[in-house]
This record gives sequence, C-alpha cells and structure tokens, in this order.
Amino acid sequence: MNFAVTSGPPTPEELQRELQAFMKQHFAGGAPPFFNRAAPATPPSQPATTDEKEFQFSHKPKDVKAHLDRFVIKQEEAKKVLSVALCDHYHHVRLASMGQDQPNYAKQNIILVGPTGVGKTYLVRSMAELIGVPFVKADATKFSETGYVGGDVEDLVRDLVRQAGGDVRRAQYGIIYLDEIDKISTASHITGRDVSGRGVQTNLLKLMEETEVPARAPNDIAGQIQAMMEMSQQGRKQPSTINTRHILFIVSGAFDGLEKLVSKRLRESMIGFAARGPAQDRDEEVIRQAQTRDFIDYGFEPEFIGRLPVRVFCHSLNTDDLYQILAHSEGSIVRQYEQSFGAYGLKAAFKEDGMRRLAEMAADEQTGARGLMTVCERVFREFKFELPSTLVSQFEVSRELVEQPAAALKKLLEQNLGEGEPIARQGIAAFTEQFHKEHNLKVAF
Repeated sequence: MNFAVTSGPPTPEELQRELQAFMKQHFAGGAPPFFNRAAPATPPSQPATTDEKEFQFSHKPKDVKAHLDRFVIKQEEAKKVLSVALCDHYHHVRLASMGQDQPNYAKQNIILVGPTGVGKTYLVRSMAELIGVPFVKADATKFSETGYVGGDVEDLVRDLVRQAGGDVRRAQYGIIYLDEIDKISTASHITGRDVSGRGVQTNLLKLMEETEVPARAPNDIAGQIQAMMEMSQQGRKQPSTINTRHILFIVSGAFDGLEKLVSKRLRESMIGFAARGPAQDRDEEVIRQAQTRDFIDYGFEPEFIGRLPVRVFCHSLNTDDLYQILAHSEGSIVRQYEQSFGAYGLKAAFKEDGMRRLAEMAADEQTGARGLMTVCERVFREFKFELPSTLVSQFEVSRELVEQPAAALKKLLEQNLGEGEPIARQGIAAFTEQFHKEHNLKVAF
C-alpha cells in the first residue's frame, strides 16, 4: 500500500479507502480467506475473556522486602518504603478486580532519588518479577511533547501490552519505570515552549492518574492491519484502549544540585530562631529532607510532583557495601564471571581478599555498583583472551591477582607451559604410533 505524502498520519477515512483499494487490487474476490473466517465459538465451560479473571496478589510488605534483600544490598529504608507502597497499590488493584473498588483511593506513584549505581533499577525490576506483572523501563530524556520530534509517552503504555504478550488486561496492572526524570526539569532561563521538559511533564500527568490510551498508535498502519488479522483469527476484538488507572508509575534520578535548594530552604527557615544550620551535614542527609517546594524549585510542575506522593531516598555505596554485593547478592557479577570462564572449562575461585580489593577499586570509580563491572572487565580482560586456549583448568582470584593482573597471568601461563610439556609429549607419541600402524611409516618430531 502506498499512502500519499501528507503533513501528518493518514486519517481513519483515508486508511479505510487505501485498505479497500489494496483488497480489490490483490484479492479479486474480496478479502483474503482469513478475513472471512467465522469467529470460533467459546465453549460454555471456559470464560469468554481474560477480563473475568481476578488479579492475584497476597504478598505482605515483609515478604516483598525479603525478596529484595536477595538481590539488593543495603538501602534498608528504601526497601521498606517501596514494599509498603507496592503492597498498598496491588492490594487495591486486587480488590478493584473483585468489584470492591475504593473510589477515594489515591494511587501511590513513586519517585526514587539517589546517585547512579545504587540499585534503583534493580529494585524496581526485582519487584516486578516478584509480582509477575509486565515491566517497562525507559529514559525520560528520549521523550518530547506530542507532535514534536521524539518519543511519545503513550508508547510506554503500549510497550506494556507488548511485554504482556498482547494481553491488555494484564498490561493494565504493569509497572512503568522512567529513569533520569531529573533531566526533564524545566530550566529557569527557558522562556519559550519547552517541549522536552514541561511538555513531557504535562503529558505524563494524565497517564499517572487515569486515562485511556489507544492500543494502536494512530499512525501505526501495520498495527491497525495486525489488529484486523487478530480479530479474524481469534474470533474476538481486542480492547481498543488501555486504561492507566492501575498502572504503577515509578520515576528516578540523581537530582544533582537538589541538596543545595534544600539547604537554602532550611537556612531560611531557621533565621530568627538562633538555630544552627545544617552546614556540617552531608549532602545525602540534607537531600532526605526534600519537600515538594524543593522539587518545584528544581524545575518540576506542582501538578507533576504532586502525583508522586511516595518519595524514596537511596544512599551511595561504600567499599563494604560493594564487597557485600560481590560476596552475597544473588545477582553478583562474580556469578557472571564464574559462568563466563566455566563456558571454557575454567574454574575461577574468588577469594575474600580478592573481592575486597575489587570493591576498593570499584569505590574509587565513584559510579556505585557499576564500578564493579568496570574494574572486573579491566582486571580479567587478558585472562578471558588467553586462558581458553591453554591447558589451565583453574585459578584463584586473590588480592595479588587483582592488583597485578598482567604479572599473575604471566606466572599462570609459565606454570601451564611446564605442566603441559609431559602431556604434549604423550600426545605426540600416541600420534606417531597410530600413524605408523595406519601407513607403515615412521615419523619423528
């Protein structure tokens, strides 16, 4: 099909005319067979749609926190707040699915504040996996106001449907996670239309409350055709819109500079009371006292920040925290490297002093848990390249190896050369004997 070039997407009438022309051109007898199939009858013993199924949720806050403890080290207060908010939200969803909706319930959307690499994304993803709901993550910076170049925030809701395998009902209970939300704060010096800041905040407002999002984007022609095919094949029409009432929205960001706004407010509030200001307080202690006013001063619309009532503050990770992640987290990068070397028949034994040294070096990177990957990749890069082609079967990751990987690798290869010589001689002897039997010729190396 060829649509005429216009200033915008085709209208429904134009789309219908083009589809009719396409059918007449390619199918002389009308629509192809699958468009004419009769809808299969629904057996009486089975529910007609998935809408009749109740949403199942029976977790308690301590259950959720215990699950998060397996994957995320420290952040105790953050895990408690998240666990309570999550249980409140999904117990309300469960009651609503049973016809016991609470009309005055205010949805507990969440804002996560904390430096990079402290586990914000990991926390949200782990929660979604526990509940078994669709989960979509995106960076807020890729979106713009509708009608401008950039992504449309409504695409997030449609992504939930894709994650749910096309099940709109299940998608309406999902979690949408927007990272780098601090990057769409409105700069004070902007006087014109801010389509990637204030415009995105405005578009997110209706999603975070309750609205109907079209299941197919208006300009998604392929999606419209697919919807017609699904209707003919499955015998029933999928819902044309997605309601966002029970979708949980979680946003996060580092919010660099927010602590200065909080400190300024605290100093102003103490004038005339002879109280000592928080000049000696650390930035993380100050930022935990952030209020709605501070987020507004940072560049957020009052209506936007007001729809994020649950505020969670994550602290940065020190050396001991990073060691605990390596040694005890179920998602530790140590497991990843053990599996990587294990694929070549190599056993990497991580010793305590080796992991502590990795944690110390990662702390110097000042990127949280992401620093562990940076350090490990630098330390083990040559080991991954050299060892799979040798007879080495195991090695220990000690403090000495982490501090001087090149020297440790050289020593390991020299040991392998000495141990491998007798094995090589046995192999050569076996080859010459077999060659002599098969060809009656003697060869010497």
